[in-house]
Amino acid sequence: MSGHGFHVHGPHDHAVEHAAHGEHGSHGGHGGGDKFASRIAVMTAVLATIGSLFSYQGGATQNDSMLFKNAAAIKKTEASNHWNYYQAKSNKQNLAELSVALTEGDKKARYEKEVERYKAEKGEIKAQAEKLEAEVKGFEKQSDDALHLHHRWAQATTAIQIAIAMAAISMLTRRRWLNYLTFGAAGGGAVLGIMAMMHL
Repeated sequence: MSGHGFHVHGPHDHAVEHAAHGEHGSHGGHGGGDKFASRIAVMTAVLATIGSLFSYQGGATQNDSMLFKNAAAIKKTEASNHWNYYQAKSNKQNLAELSVALTEGDKKARYEKEVERYKAEKGEIKAQAEKLEAEVKGFEKQSDDALHLHHRWAQATTAIQIAIAMAAISMLTRRRWLNYLTFGAAGGGAVLGIMAMMHL
């Protein structure tokens, strides 16, 4: 589930190699076995391709989650700066209000104007801070959603890997009933992949 993704091609390479050896033995009268091996090799090739696509999507959604989380952190810092600025304006407003109470005449009128100015400035700063906080929540939700999808794609990739492993074991042991486990794991991976595509 890291940035390096899943390496789903190993079992497939082994399956193809085994199928190639089986074809050389076809002259010995084991045509049925060779046909079985060839089908398994094709199936593992298809599963490996699907697994690679799932792994790519898993890595992409993980990167998206990190980008959204970084964006949220940046916006959170900006919001904090605005609230600090808001607090500074509040302190100045309080001092101006105190000056209004302690002075008379022209100075009092000047301090009253300052009080009104600080109130207006605080309103603008507060609106910007609240807007940034809303953006933080939006980025955090996007990050959580992307991380959820990353886990879903990782689950789908794991199921496909299990299917490839089951296919390889089936070919090596010539146990056809193991194909049912292969199909089951592949089907589970497909369902998980569809759920990821539907953002479930």
